Order: sequence, then structure tokens, then C-alpha cells
Amino acid sequence: MGTEKERKDTQQAMLYELRRLLKNSGKDSYTVEELCDLLDTIADAKAQE
Repeated sequence: MGTEKERKDTQQAMLYELRRLLKNSGKDSYTVEELCDLLDTIADAKAQE
């Protein structure tokens, strides 16, 4: 298990990655369903790593 600082660093990295994905998608707005689908896709990809 990591330290509290490592956990926070990981959370920040994940938020930044999500921010970049949203910003670079070319869309100006998302529905809740679209955001949930995007988060599911990210979670599935991370589980494969």
C-alpha cells in the first residue's frame, strides 16, 4: 500500500488525465450518461494495465 501522499498524487494525476480527455474531445458539453460511460471506459482501461 502507498502512502497518503502517493494516494493524493495518484488522484491528482487521474483528475488531470480526465480533464485532458474532456478538453481534447472537441465537445462543449456532456450528458451525465456520457460522462458515466467515459468514466467506465477509463476504469476498464486502467483495470487492463
